[in-house]
Amino acid sequence: MKHNEQICLQIRDLSKQFTIYNSGKTIHACQHVSLTLNKGEFIGITGKSGSGKSTILKGIYRTNLPQTGEIWYASEKYGWIDLCQASERQILYLRRYEIGYVSQFLQLMPRTTARQIVENAVLEMGGKAEEALREAEAILRHFELDESLWDTYPNTFSGGEKLRLNIASAMVKHPRLLLLDEPTASLDQHSKRKVRNLIEQLKQEGTGFFMTWSSWRISATAVITCSRERWMHELGLPHSFGLLRFRPDFKTNFESGTSAKSGSDRPDRS
Repeated sequence: MKHNEQICLQIRDLSKQFTIYNSGKTIHACQHVSLTLNKGEFIGITGKSGSGKSTILKGIYRTNLPQTGEIWYASEKYGWIDLCQASERQILYLRRYEIGYVSQFLQLMPRTTARQIVENAVLEMGGKAEEALREAEAILRHFELDESLWDTYPNTFSGGEKLRLNIASAMVKHPRLLLLDEPTASLDQHSKRKVRNLIEQLKQEGTGFFMTWSSWRISATAVITCSRERWMHELGLPHSFGLLRFRPDFKTNFESGTSAKSGSDRPDRS
């Protein structure tokens, strides 16, 4: 791939499908997706629940392997690397040091407190113990997780508390690329603003973002809209979705929830 220092990630002609073996049906999750994410940019993927928004993110994170296509990532260690062809060892390294993934669900570590979870994230990046403690406490305060919970096991937390801890442990590592899969689904508006503020900070540091959401509004470099209905008509598959539009000129306003467009109203096809 030709080197471009501004590019963080480039997806080329990505397609993914799933087969339901008991019925023999094939579900086309995404087809011929191509897009570029530059450093410090934020691309939002929106659509109704169940439309398949997470498929692209899981392909980037290598949870799923696509049938066709390439996912080129600008790694600090490996240079330009196609995540579809990377070895398991390379993927494990990238997940640990460069690519973060946040979902609605926190993977609990046995007998590990909230403070220790965030501290361990800093230590994994090579931070010293004092630095890990300082940064863990700072980000837990930022997300207003009650100090009485810091030394408590998260299995006793509410859904919103677990989600804030999950986001904190990913963002404290300052990854080069952060994938956010509906991370604010159970957060109130105040907590969402806290997430937005950290996103803006990490963007300034050069972190690239992909984020899926159903209804939350946030300022984005571009918005991709997924819809099952589009592909249901063409493919006859009730659970598939298509990439409807990729608008570099489409931005949503986080505070008001309104949208602003420049140029033609006609969507571009990607």
